[in-house]
Amino acid sequence: MTKFEAVIFDCDGVLVDSEVLAIRGERSVLVDLGLTYSPAEYVQKFVGLHDGAFFKELRADYYAMHQCDAPTDFEETILAGRGRERHLLQPIDNADKALVAVRDRFGHLGVASSSRAHFLKSKLERTSLYDLAAPHVYSADLVAEGKPSPDIFLYTAEKMGVNPARCLVLEDSANGVRAAIAAGMTAWGFLGGGHCYDGHGNRLLEAGAVALMPSFVEFIAGLDDIRSTEPA
Repeated sequence: MTKFEAVIFDCDGVLVDSEVLAIRGERSVLVDLGLTYSPAEYVQKFVGLHDGAFFKELRADYYAMHQCDAPTDFEETILAGRGRERHLLQPIDNADKALVAVRDRFGHLGVASSSRAHFLKSKLERTSLYDLAAPHVYSADLVAEGKPSPDIFLYTAEKMGVNPARCLVLEDSANGVRAAIAAGMTAWGFLGGGHCYDGHGNRLLEAGAVALMPSFVEFIAGLDDIRSTEPA
């Protein structure tokens, strides 16, 4: 088994249980715009994308449905839906313990997220996780392409000073897993978020995840077996 020197976490759906809230709010306004997706379909298609790619896909779906461009306030309307339940945001169970365990065992810890930078910091601060994750907390705003491109993972590894091949990524989305694999990293799929519907684990495995973590209890238990004690 490859031994790792760093762990990189996604944020939404891994550290904070934000995806289920965002999906519910976004889907509610999309129905009014004539776009209907099942929760599982929505997760498979959109979760893990940076907002630029997310809105591009949604605009394409809108055009396919209506044979015209989306309204000028399309993005603002969807973002308003996304934020309807932000006050309900909670950390994923034992996320704080997972961050502490990684820092204690590996030293190198990063967060690589598709969230816009100000939203990323706010979510981690509101759930009391930011200080545990900092300083290597990075948004895809900082790179040319968001997930499923590898840019944000490569950026995070460079900032930590760790060879990408020695980085383990914990991801909840197929897009995120694909990004990690493209970066030359190893991905574990995480199933602890409220948006992980039936079949979600299989989709993460199909995207390239080598293992599935049902919760942070199993994740923490497996850390000692994958820690490298030798330099890269």
